[in-house]
Amino acid sequence: MKHYIIALSFIFMFTFLTQAQTIFPENGELYIDTTVPRIDITVHPDTLAWLYEWDNLESDIEFTAAFVFDNGHVRDSIYPVGFRLRGNTSRYSQKKSFKVSFNRFTSGGKYYGVEKLNLNGEHNDPSVIRAKVCWDILRKMEIPAPRANHVRVYINGDYFGLYINVEHIDEEFIKTRFTYNDGNLYKCLYPANLNYLGTNPDLYKLESGDRRVYELKINEETDDYSDLAEFIGILNNAQNNDLVCELDEVFNTYDYLKVIAADILTGNWDGYIYNQNNYYLYHNTSSGKMEYIPYDLDNTLGIDWIGRDWGTRNIYDWQQHGDHYRPLYERLMNNTELRGQYTYYMNQLINETLDMDSLILAIGQRRDMIAPYILDDPFYPLDYGYTLNDFYNSYHNGLEGHVPYGLIPFLQSRVASIQSQLENTAMQPVIKYISHKRNSVSELSLRAYVDVQSLPGNVQIIYAFEDQSTIEEPMFDDGLHDDGVAGDHIFGGIIDGIPENKSLTYQVSVVDNETRESIMPCQPVFIPQSGSSDMMLYINEFMASNDATISDEHGDYDDWIEVYNAEDETVWLGDKFLTDNLGNPDKWQMPDAYIEAGGFQIFWADGETEQGPFHTSFKLSKDGEEIGVFNADLMAIDEYMFGPQNTDISEGRFRNGEDNWVLFEQPTPGASNGYLGVTDINLTDQVIAYPNPVTR
Repeated sequence: MKHYIIALSFIFMFTFLTQAQTIFPENGELYIDTTVPRIDITVHPDTLAWLYEWDNLESDIEFTAAFVFDNGHVRDSIYPVGFRLRGNTSRYSQKKSFKVSFNRFTSGGKYYGVEKLNLNGEHNDPSVIRAKVCWDILRKMEIPAPRANHVRVYINGDYFGLYINVEHIDEEFIKTRFTYNDGNLYKCLYPANLNYLGTNPDLYKLESGDRRVYELKINEETDDYSDLAEFIGILNNAQNNDLVCELDEVFNTYDYLKVIAADILTGNWDGYIYNQNNYYLYHNTSSGKMEYIPYDLDNTLGIDWIGRDWGTRNIYDWQQHGDHYRPLYERLMNNTELRGQYTYYMNQLINETLDMDSLILAIGQRRDMIAPYILDDPFYPLDYGYTLNDFYNSYHNGLEGHVPYGLIPFLQSRVASIQSQLENTAMQPVIKYISHKRNSVSELSLRAYVDVQSLPGNVQIIYAFEDQSTIEEPMFDDGLHDDGVAGDHIFGGIIDGIPENKSLTYQVSVVDNETRESIMPCQPVFIPQSGSSDMMLYINEFMASNDATISDEHGDYDDWIEVYNAEDETVWLGDKFLTDNLGNPDKWQMPDAYIEAGGFQIFWADGETEQGPFHTSFKLSKDGEEIGVFNADLMAIDEYMFGPQNTDISEGRFRNGEDNWVLFEQPTPGASNGYLGVTDINLTDQVIAYPNPVTR
């Protein structure tokens, strides 16, 4: 057995602790779009017949089925999976859409990291490509949008046609984009106009038909709409002069300006701006802000059901007239600063982000790739009588009915119209994704993403220690200042010489080449003095993949965290917090219980609080994340960030409360740590702890 000890007292926490830039996962095998994978569903014939009966079309019952995925590189079979119809009006089409659930009959079941697949029939679109083009544009603009690809769907061996496989927006989607998925996720459908209804959060649980307009999809049991009510209240009630600052506190405004540009470029009339419909809001607990996530993009790029010319419509007046107020669009368009920034993003989209010649070429190549699977699609002609000639024609010409534009002429018309409408205005510099980390007691690193219209931009940290005058330090985008890659718009800088007993505040300032200046956030970030919590409660040992090591009182082998009390007296836990997200320190309040001096307490990180007072509201990730203990004032008592974990091997302090962390082949939950059962820990992919106790 190996007994390697990490002889390091300081292994700093290399993670930025406030706002984080969105992550964009690769397409991988499941969403590969250089080929057209085959998906086979096998379900009992009687079940399939039942799903297609008129009276059952609205049913969300998931039936047992077998699933096979084959993309030419991998071929996998999974049984059982859940299978049902999906969609709204598409349920009544001849070509149905389907949902496949890997976690319906297998707890925690996933396939390439996703729990569900949305197989969309795209029956309204004769080109069977418009939604895919939109998803690709959004991802190119670095908007958190689903991955998508074309697939062939077979049911019980019969070919059901060409589909678009669109990533499902759920807690797994959220975690891959925002690192944490502990915030509220709202699915917003018609008439989700974000109008103010009052301060009572329950007022936003209004219903339309048999569903909530703002339907909670994460934290359903808690059913707390306070964050949505706060966001809507500020959006509607902030004074015009205060809108930019107040909205920035609760909403990722600048990324939404890019969503507006994408919606209007693609002629999306079935989203928030025109139809009060089809989007998600996620409360990002790392930043405290709502994130806008687009959803359902089949009615785009020239598809029209209401008699409007989406190819030439006013880019500053896209909303529906004579209908409900859309504050999230209308207030932004009526604000000079935000309107100018939107104009900049729209101009950037059509002239820099997208090369129209390359886009049209890529569309043609994908058309040719999917065309053979249209030829044999038995459901493609059934809803509107489309033929293979219609498929090809729809790329260059309008068809009768709801397709007045060919796909490519629509893009050309839309871009020409946008170019003629763009206002000649200057953009105020944009500062977003402001974040910080402590490198030591005396040093803080900062990052910020900066957009300026007139280069170069002079970026600085403006900070002040407690009761002292302000100081300025430069920030750099050169790849040498913990700022990412040179030229990626991410600037880095350092505040050094922080006194141990002093708090500080900071902001980020940007001045462009035309002397336009922005300072964000409007209210300076407050960093408490180090050592403000000197209580000696330690995260002493944990296991993020428990298969057979120790079971809870119900016989479940759940993740666990051991907390050690190094105090000389008993400590009450009831006013303290445990979290797996250092940006959300009060995520789970500890129970009304005590740890005696020198004692241990095991917490079951299983997300099942109903199982007892020592069961947390969160689970640990085997892939690595954070653990923190915080006091009643939300000051850090102890923090630890860990890397990927092995099943039934715990990670803990070599000795109780010491700084050195090791792996235990023989875990010691509820007992003292020691030299036995210790294994190597790889410094290159493990790691990362800040001296304990610490303060953020």
